[in-house]
Amino acid sequence: MKLEVFRTLWGYTASRAQALEELQAAGFDGLEARLPLAARERGELAAFLRANSLGYICTLFTAYDVLPQQSALPADHLNDLDRKLAWAGELAPRFINVLAGNDRWPLAQQVDFFGQALELGHKHGQFLSFETHRSRSLFNPWITLELIRQLPALRFTSDISHWVVTCERLLDDPADDLSAFVERVHHIQARVGYDQGPQVPHPGAPEYARELAFHQTHWEAIWQAQRQRGYTVSTLTPEFGADGYLHHLPFTNVPVADLWSLNVWMAHTERAHFERFRSAHR
Repeated sequence: MKLEVFRTLWGYTASRAQALEELQAAGFDGLEARLPLAARERGELAAFLRANSLGYICTLFTAYDVLPQQSALPADHLNDLDRKLAWAGELAPRFINVLAGNDRWPLAQQVDFFGQALELGHKHGQFLSFETHRSRSLFNPWITLELIRQLPALRFTSDISHWVVTCERLLDDPADDLSAFVERVHHIQARVGYDQGPQVPHPGAPEYARELAFHQTHWEAIWQAQRQRGYTVSTLTPEFGADGYLHHLPFTNVPVADLWSLNVWMAHTERAHFERFRSAHR
């Protein structure tokens, strides 16, 4: 099994050409970015990906952005997903990372929604990987494990930093058995969270060594599970981001770290981590 590392465009404001130059210089393998909603922008992105033979992971949101519209019913989310999956097909993604549903729905509604979402993935011929994310259906591990019990075909993008915040603790107690989830993770978004936030100021800082170790243990468990399932490639996107995630100094509003440097550090650190894992399991 090999590791392919993708660059996120979250919080990026420069040109795609510059993003490509930077990701190639840093040794990234592809791009993870939101689905453009305008037809012209989708056409431009499709041409860019083809011209540069660049692997692409498509991220989309149901109803209608990161935070779902609170008045939207499950049917609205499904109609939105149906439309966006058709658009995503224009970009020939490796797979589609979906932020789906709403944290306010009762379990029976969640089960019905995800069952229909899986059917839409089959309809459009797309592999759907559902991301663990606050405000969305998969906002905590316990509802996710219950969904797995009822819909074992679900596959996931693990951004466990969100669960660390939701549960206000590292999920490393013996009672925190996430094995059913780990066995179904398709993609990793590698950001280090802590009990009071989804993003530490810098993952290499010694004061966050315990948090980094917890996340790396989780990611290694995923690699082991993927290896046992016969995966030949594991995908990982370092996803330190802006939008309130990146810490700023008070009064001056100066960022405490450079966002791209954080993601490059994470990419290089996890490549080395993966090589240690692979050497230990030959």
